[in-house]
Amino acid sequence: MAPDQRLYDNHGRLINYVRLAVTDRCNLRCFYCMPEEGIQYVSREALLSYEEMLRLMQLLAGMGIEKVRITGGEPFVRRDMIHFLRDLCAVDGIKKVNITTNGTLTEKLVPQLKEMGINSVNLSLDSLDSSRFFEITRRDAFDKVMRTYQALLEHEIPTKINAVVMDGKNTQDIIPMAELTKEDPVSVRFIEEMPFNGEGAHYERLAWNHRRILSHLQERYPAIEKLPDPPHSTSYNYQIPGYRGSVGIIAAYSRTFCGTCNRIRITPNGMLKTCLYDNGVFNVRDLMRAGATQEQIRDTFLEALGNRAKDGWEAERNRSFGMPVTESMSTIGG
Repeated sequence: MAPDQRLYDNHGRLINYVRLAVTDRCNLRCFYCMPEEGIQYVSREALLSYEEMLRLMQLLAGMGIEKVRITGGEPFVRRDMIHFLRDLCAVDGIKKVNITTNGTLTEKLVPQLKEMGINSVNLSLDSLDSSRFFEITRRDAFDKVMRTYQALLEHEIPTKINAVVMDGKNTQDIIPMAELTKEDPVSVRFIEEMPFNGEGAHYERLAWNHRRILSHLQERYPAIEKLPDPPHSTSYNYQIPGYRGSVGIIAAYSRTFCGTCNRIRITPNGMLKTCLYDNGVFNVRDLMRAGATQEQIRDTFLEALGNRAKDGWEAERNRSFGMPVTESMSTIGG
């Protein structure tokens, strides 16, 4: 690979990780992600096809992308997802394929995910109380998610639990969630709530930021230990002495990890986002359907990364026409 073909941004950061959203559809209606009535979904024809996604991933692998995370919406609501995952795992240069899922449709697929070599699974789970789960997701699917959790453990697929911390909704779940790490080798990550819910920010200020979440954990576990954070980590990682797993805190709204960001996003309709907080840079689907060559698409990626915002705050300020952050996370890719 020629050095000038690798994806560096204008701040010298190597980009080797892409989050690929395969659908904006979801079978839950989580409070922090979309309104109760849902969102206007992208038409089937507007979605990147599996063939287009594979072409794109082959191109990006040739530019140094080594890790792909499949997101949605909920990835497994899209038909034939397993076949696409098998093809993706076979792309030369892709070393890790990870999946983020809500777990409602995943249990029976876990053996196949293990067999094809999925690197890890992030399971979205915001409460261990079934009634609070229903209040947050607006769906009665708690038992399905917990069966998926057990299946992932039984098949020894590295698992992370993503829990969005919401004032007045689930803060009483922080300690019970942390207790999962006592017996289970999982990472429970507590995430600051973001305004990507189809409505905008729910609060005038963020009541539970990363500092308050950590303080809450320290009150219960005074001996909690800081772990070394892996390169490009979005989470501050900790371990409770004697516990098998770990806990993490993701400052998703505070955006304290932007300086080491190595990732880009592709939305379900093919929009490149070089930052979670921008409103899209260019549409790779349109380029492909207009007949662009691989070289032309590559050059467009290089140009886009050459004009990347320094951090999420700058990206938000630069949004077209001052558009506020109101879109649903489903349309972005979780």
